Amino acid sequence: MQQQRDNKDEKLADNLAQIGHTLAVISGKGGVGKSTVAANLATALAMRGHDVGLLDVDIHGPNIPKLLGVEDVRVSGDEDSIIPATTPSGLKVMSMAFLLQDKNLPVIWRGPLKMNVIRQFLGDVQWGPLDYLIIDLPPGTGDEPLSIAQLIPGGHSVVVTTPQDVALLDARKAVMFARQVNMSVLGVIENMSGFTCPHCGESIELFKQGGGRRAAEELDVPFLGAVPLDPAVAASGDAGEPFAGGTSAAAAAFTDIVERIEAAVGE
Repeated sequence: MQQQRDNKDEKLADNLAQIGHTLAVISGKGGVGKSTVAANLATALAMRGHDVGLLDVDIHGPNIPKLLGVEDVRVSGDEDSIIPATTPSGLKVMSMAFLLQDKNLPVIWRGPLKMNVIRQFLGDVQWGPLDYLIIDLPPGTGDEPLSIAQLIPGGHSVVVTTPQDVALLDARKAVMFARQVNMSVLGVIENMSGFTCPHCGESIELFKQGGGRRAAEELDVPFLGAVPLDPAVAASGDAGEPFAGGTSAAAAAFTDIVERIEAAVGE
């Protein structure tokens, strides 16, 4: 038994040693577009020539395969390793969704089971050499974020929020969580930040605007950028085609955010 644990620890260490930067995408609450942000961050980084993996650690609500158009893929492997799915843009992807017999089946697990599968996703998946491993986490500060912090000491994080006060309350908790578990905070992304009317061109603050920047300033962390609300983002997610790299204002915002992330990890 001890030998098995030692072997698993060795595989995990070997895998992590091949990854340049791990980037956990976290939020204090649900509904802020965290998975959409994670999928498009990973896509934008891959489009800039990086080798990128995307790990979906939302065990109970895995949405990454749907957003990337690979939800019908079934990963392969043996008792020792798992070959991740690969998207047309070259992203390596792993998710609980690939392991379910039926995509409508719920995963009814307590904490220890989730910790074990996250360890397997990090240690048994054949990630190979990566510049970035993006990790999409469920909302809150529970089992999954804590497992990632414990398994990847010294990793980076990005906090996603929307502009309204109720979301910002929880975003502050996410920043404080990252600090308490020694995870560096690269910054805050404000999602759904304003909406430009396609008919008159007027900017409308559906969920207010600027709250993410103010929270970042209060907490003394960088503000990475604001992604405007765009109906095309929802359509692209449903179609499994990330919008990063396009010509919209949202795509341009992701380009700016990725450039800031590259600069931050380079420092």
